[in-house]
Amino acid sequence: MTQDTVITTGALEYRDALPETGGALLGLDLGTQTIGTAFCDPGWRFASPGKTIKRGKFGADKALLEELIRERSIKGIVIGLPLNMDGSSGPRAQSSRAYARNLAVLGLPILLWDERWSTSGAERGLIEQDMSRAKRATRIDSAAAAVILQGAIDALAGGMF
Repeated sequence: MTQDTVITTGALEYRDALPETGGALLGLDLGTQTIGTAFCDPGWRFASPGKTIKRGKFGADKALLEELIRERSIKGIVIGLPLNMDGSSGPRAQSSRAYARNLAVLGLPILLWDERWSTSGAERGLIEQDMSRAKRATRIDSAAAAVILQGAIDALAGGMF
């Protein structure tokens, strides 16, 4: 981890760690087999699903994420933190924290954001779009990443800490 890299669950600390208020952010929904990506506009108004990356060894994942970060001039990363319904941390949350520590080598601030309802919210949104079950299966991870990122940017832009 670089000395300047901030990994936090606090939106205020994260916002203060960003190089400037605003700037494009990358949202990640970490699955065991895939990583859903999402991006927001520099003004933190809306998050949009990106592509779903097949998860492999960390070095390969990191290279793909670095490419996305370069292409989109990303200023920070938001990673979904899969807490248990009672707010406690289980193995999946610990895995997300470990992934965030590994991504710290990129030197960008990282926010771990509660994702307890992201997949169900994403699923509802895709169903409302009348998307087939097969198509939903290929897009759910990136849609969930967009839900995670939207929640974070709403809090960041609105000052809800």
